[in-house]
Amino acid sequence: MSVSLRSATKDDLSHITAIYRDSVLNGTASYEITPPTREEMAARFEAIRDKGYPYLAAEDETGTFLGYAYASAFRTRPAYRWIVEDSIYLAPEARGRGVGRLLLDALVESCQTLGFRQMIAVIGGAHPASIAVHRAAGFTETGLLKGTGYKHGRWLDTMLMQKTLGEGTGTDPDPSVYPGTLFGE
Repeated sequence: MSVSLRSATKDDLSHITAIYRDSVLNGTASYEITPPTREEMAARFEAIRDKGYPYLAAEDETGTFLGYAYASAFRTRPAYRWIVEDSIYLAPEARGRGVGRLLLDALVESCQTLGFRQMIAVIGGAHPASIAVHRAAGFTETGLLKGTGYKHGRWLDTMLMQKTLGEGTGTDPDPSVYPGTLFGE
């Protein structure tokens, strides 16, 4: 399967909403119980894009939408502005085919270019496939939060993983680059 990556657009919102809906209803990556509407997903999409965070889409050679990934604020207080959290969601037929790794690698590269210094993965349900793809991309486990969610009739753990981007904590950040402008500083 040939996969191409590009920036996600508003035209992708039906696909994004459908993939996320499946994840909410059948998975543990999201701790939401009720799938958001297309309108809510559009508002979330715009909020992420308006801040300049990368939002990527994957499709196969026939144009079939396979999944999406985006970075967003890990926390919104100014001292956190150099850190992003990644999110990756795949269509059921795309899982286990390397699409998640392609999206994650491209997201890491994009965030590094923008000047971010750390990427955090907050893996709901401590999902083994998600942990494996993050580990393969150079993330390390930083903590396991036990019993953080209750979904599908069971308690779920959350795995935290982290990857250093660029110079990490080796140098002071340059406030003139993108993350330094996120909070008007």
